[in-house]
Amino acid sequence: MSHPLLIDTETLQRQLGQPGLVVIDVRGRAAYEFGGHIPGAVHTTWHDYSDPNAVAKGLIDPDMKRMEQRMRALGISNDSRVVIYSNPFDNWGDEGRMFWMLEYLGHTNLRILDGGWVKWVDERRPFEHGRVTPKPGTFAVKVAAHTAIAKDELKALVKRAHPETVIVDARSLEEYLGKEVSGIPRAGHIPSAIHVAWNGFLNKNATVKDLDAIKAGLDEKGLQPDKEIVCYCTGGVRSSWLYFILKLAGYQHVRNYPGSWWEWSRDFACPVEKDFQGLQKVLGVDAPARPS
Repeated sequence: MSHPLLIDTETLQRQLGQPGLVVIDVRGRAAYEFGGHIPGAVHTTWHDYSDPNAVAKGLIDPDMKRMEQRMRALGISNDSRVVIYSNPFDNWGDEGRMFWMLEYLGHTNLRILDGGWVKWVDERRPFEHGRVTPKPGTFAVKVAAHTAIAKDELKALVKRAHPETVIVDARSLEEYLGKEVSGIPRAGHIPSAIHVAWNGFLNKNATVKDLDAIKAGLDEKGLQPDKEIVCYCTGGVRSSWLYFILKLAGYQHVRNYPGSWWEWSRDFACPVEKDFQGLQKVLGVDAPARPS
């Protein structure tokens, strides 16, 4: 697929080694170092940029100087061409999280490798082992606040009518309906949120599905391109992948909630809704008989 936010494997292979190109592998460290990676690719994961003092793991480190240094350590400058990849079938949308985070920090020249490591390996393209240590970059953070939403703003939003904004839950249907999850204080979803699972946008070869089909599916869910879309999940990772898909599909006003359910469920002033009947239906559990 030709799209300004995607790059295909053949094009990336031709560009490897060019000045200004930074390829980021966001898989696990062992997969990167010992399983092989794209030649010249540097390694990092979204966990490296979480707020070390927050219980909610998805919240970004507020120390922008520290974030800046970590970006520079990857070899990134403001004029770098950055390509992000992962194994799309073996993560939670981590490449989307890195894409969103770099946009939030002010980087504008970003691509995700269509098909990722899956397609690269299937096509027997070159790879190498070991860790790459690049020449430090000169990246300067310029926060793009419009790409994110914080808990208090979202809380105020759901307490009023908000026809201009659609809230989207990217988790599994069971989580959305109210299935209990270990480590999460409360189950359910944010009131008024609609469900759009994060993992329904890839072909069998890990490439992104036809955009017309994606747009049609989003339209059926009630997502209109002229609306503001707020995405959340458990820790802002799956929702970041949905954020990326929405940007691919032409949605211009998209925001990610990085704290997501980890943060929301811990604040009992944040309203929560459940659908017990819907959950019982999905799980195949009979509803308890009503007393006569």
